[in-house]
Amino acid sequence: MYLPDFDYYAPSSLQEACDLLRSLGARAKVLAGGTDLLVKMKHGLVAPEAIVSLKALDDLRKIEYVPGKGIVIGALATHNDLVNSPVLHQRFLSVSEAAHQMANNQIRNRGTVGGNLVNAIPSADLPPILIALGADITLVGAKVSRTVPLESFFTGPSCCVIDPQDEILTEIVIPEQQTTGSTYIKFGLRRSGALSVTGVAAAVTMDGDVIVDARICLGAVYPVPVRARDAEDVLRGKTWSDELLKEAGEAAACCALPIDDIRGTAEYRVDLVRVLTARALRKAITEGHA
Repeated sequence: MYLPDFDYYAPSSLQEACDLLRSLGARAKVLAGGTDLLVKMKHGLVAPEAIVSLKALDDLRKIEYVPGKGIVIGALATHNDLVNSPVLHQRFLSVSEAAHQMANNQIRNRGTVGGNLVNAIPSADLPPILIALGADITLVGAKVSRTVPLESFFTGPSCCVIDPQDEILTEIVIPEQQTTGSTYIKFGLRRSGALSVTGVAAAVTMDGDVIVDARICLGAVYPVPVRARDAEDVLRGKTWSDELLKEAGEAAACCALPIDDIRGTAEYRVDLVRVLTARALRKAITEGHA
């Protein structure tokens, strides 16, 4: 399989990249890590006439803590950048752990956070934990930029609110928060490199044994990553126990709307939501690291 012919652009600034994308319109695609786009091109699924590469935009590779703002993750940070980030290890280890569960080491070395989000795959591992932590994203266009809650970014399988002819996702921000523990647990058909059959992210704020707040996000069981709000309501203001976590798992299962596919039936995925929700909550509560 060979790549089709295309014009290649490697702008030296974000503004130049946005201007190029706007002028080229539907003929162009943005290239970040290329682990998805190049495969689709080789299989004839997409055939852009032009590629706008972001490889020269080193400012988009950062992972840093900004006081008063939170953790800022550049869209070109790779999955292994997340895995190995001292900043995330200190403040949100759950994000590093979620990234480590993705694909294989070679893909993690090339695949980018921004590309993973823009592809909007329902089984992706990063969106659930980032949504559970209340992340926002920044979309920059040739003339204007906007901030969007990641929870509102996805509109359907492989669909999101970004304007592909005018906008580039530049950064993800995990805001300052009182979260005391968070985690992401997935079930795949193999130990390594498997797509998620079901994934559950949980973030909790504890006051002793009382759950002050909780955010739960489900992956691979709905057209988009989905908050299990009924399960969150079960938990708030209550003293945690295994029975309470089981009740939350039951409520989370009611929020799932999975499909049958080669990796598992809808019924199986609903059962996984029940189990994984309770496990994720227990880990977030008892291990107590964000």
